[in-house]
Parts: sequence; structure tokens; C-alpha cells
Amino acid sequence: MSSKKKAEPNISLEQHEQLEYAQKRIAQKKKLYRHFILFLVGSLFFIILNKALNYGGEYDWYLWGILLWFFLLILHALNVFLLNPFMGQEWERSQRERLVAQQQERLAALQKEIEVEIPIPDPNKKKV
Repeated sequence: MSSKKKAEPNISLEQHEQLEYAQKRIAQKKKLYRHFILFLVGSLFFIILNKALNYGGEYDWYLWGILLWFFLLILHALNVFLLNPFMGQEWERSQRERLVAQQQERLAALQKEIEVEIPIPDPNKKKV
């Protein structure tokens, strides 16, 4: 019996992060396009329901439904194309590094406070 191991590709951590980021962006755009198609089909359904089937009487309520849905679609598109690149991978990395640096500063300050309050005895020092 021979076990064949798949040769694992030698990719760096940075390349792996870039690949994951690209997959995440593709998934976001795919969801936005699905939302757009659903918006078109749903809008057509609203129009048919209100006009052809006369659901709701003479009042054109479908306009409000389509307008609200369009507003949500615009928010979704802004999130994918404007806010995500603004607060994307580089922003996350810089925020993470900033927070780690702040935590290290706090730990160093606490360590100094502890050393001042409870001095560590020097083992080389002779007791009298």
C-alpha cells in the first residue's frame, strides 16, 4: 500500500491572505449581482401584482416597494464597492497592528507598576 500525498503548494502567508481576500470579494460581488437580478424580478412581480391583477386597487403601492428595495440595493452596492475597499484588508491589518501595539504598551506599563510595587529580589545579592 502506498499512500500518495498530494504535493502541497508552497505559497507564502501573504499570497494565501491575498487569495482569501480575492475569494471574499468575489463572493460579495456575486451576492450583489444576485440581489440585482432578484430586484428586477421582484419589481416586475410588484408591477404585475398591482397593475395587472389590480391588487391594492387604484393606489400605486408598487412604486413605494420598488423604491425601498432600490434603496437597499444601493446600500448593498455601496458596501461592496465603496466601503469595503475603504475598510478592506489593509485597513484591517493596520487596525490589528495598532491594537496589538496598544495592548503591548498597556502590558509594559502594568509590568513596570508591578516591579515598582513588588520588587523582585536579586539572587546575587547577599543577605545580611
